[in-house]
Amino acid sequence: MSLRLITTDIYKSYNGNEVLRDCSFSFEKSGIYVLTGHNGCGKSTFLRICAFVEQPDSGEVQYISNDEPTLKDLSLRRRITLVLPRAGIFNTTVFNNAAYGLKIRGIRGSEARQRVERVLDFVGLGQKKDQNALTVSSGEAQRLGIARALVIEPEILFLDEPTASVDQKNTGIIEEIIRRMKEERKVTIIMTTHDREQASRIADHLLVMKDGKIN
Repeated sequence: MSLRLITTDIYKSYNGNEVLRDCSFSFEKSGIYVLTGHNGCGKSTFLRICAFVEQPDSGEVQYISNDEPTLKDLSLRRRITLVLPRAGIFNTTVFNNAAYGLKIRGIRGSEARQRVERVLDFVGLGQKKDQNALTVSSGEAQRLGIARALVIEPEILFLDEPTASVDQKNTGIIEEIIRRMKEERKVTIIMTTHDREQASRIADHLLVMKDGKIN
């Protein structure tokens, strides 16, 4: 794992209600980190702050590359990505949805096509690449969201409740995709789930959020 994440004394509140308090943790090793805790305990807020979608009220999010702190610039943002519980799907083909991240980065042509086809095969949607994405099931839509994230080849992938509102079959498929991302693509995965059994099944590092802190 060349890119490491360290959070120090993260504090976040909404309308005076504390969500995160002195939240510090070092993600030093590669693998699958699973963050559990009751609904509303701050798990999703923590991921959004780590992915620079939100700003903490205080504290620091720091990424370390080759033992040196990285600048919080566009090049860093291209090395990390966040997949939300409900992937936003565009009214176009599955292929074009998966290619979105490459398009905005100016990657087109044969390189883009090959990368998209590889990730769609990886998540089991290769046969549906020409189908309108709005017609796929909720579980397939979530897998498409993961494909869209993977196509930009992140080093750290944040997954916020990746199997929420997904049927049992797709839950199993997504869990296997997560394992394969670690093993085959060497991606560090930091995910949240309220399902303790799921956490036990796939976590290399099991974390619990309580009272605004990671334990």
